[in-house]
Amino acid sequence: MDAASESLAGLVVSRETIQRLELFVAILQKWNPAINLVSKASAHDAWIRHVLDSAQIYSAAPANVQHWVDLGSGGGFPGLVLACIAAELQPQARFTLIEADQRKATFLRQAAQELNLKVQVLAQRIESTPPQAADVVSARALAPLDQLLSYAAWHLAPSGVGLFPKGTNFAAEVVDARKKWDFDIVVIPSKTEPAAAVLKVKDLKHV
Repeated sequence: MDAASESLAGLVVSRETIQRLELFVAILQKWNPAINLVSKASAHDAWIRHVLDSAQIYSAAPANVQHWVDLGSGGGFPGLVLACIAAELQPQARFTLIEADQRKATFLRQAAQELNLKVQVLAQRIESTPPQAADVVSARALAPLDQLLSYAAWHLAPSGVGLFPKGTNFAAEVVDARKKWDFDIVVIPSKTEPAAAVLKVKDLKHV
């Protein structure tokens, strides 16, 4: 990775951003044995399993994001990865990471500080956090889509969008979610997992 710019899940980013993400992976691997942020097996392959899978979400985000909220941020996926990318591509964006687990929240704060990111970490339950009026809400491997939409409805601005990577059963989750919610959706094929997708949701209303 010696070029001035690199491809990251279809994004063109600087070598500095790649180095920042590599530092993040090193921080993750340092903390992981103590608090189990990701599985031991995937920690050794974190770049492909977690960084690239998280990075692909960024391409679906609108331009000029002011406030991005990541739910259940855990080990920083996708929130810290997206904040690393935005630091270069949308430096005006601020990120709020909501994580109820106090140890994981401590990790997120420390990592954000070491990475020099514009990130606030709220160590609270998603549903008890005051509404954030976010331009974007994201979550990865957190809950079924209908539950994610409940969280998104609480934390999104009226014109905001939800970005949710989902596995191969995403179509069934969409069907279930429509029993409770009315929404517009764009299904974006995953760049890292065949038959998976990133779901871009907006105009969310309870049925």
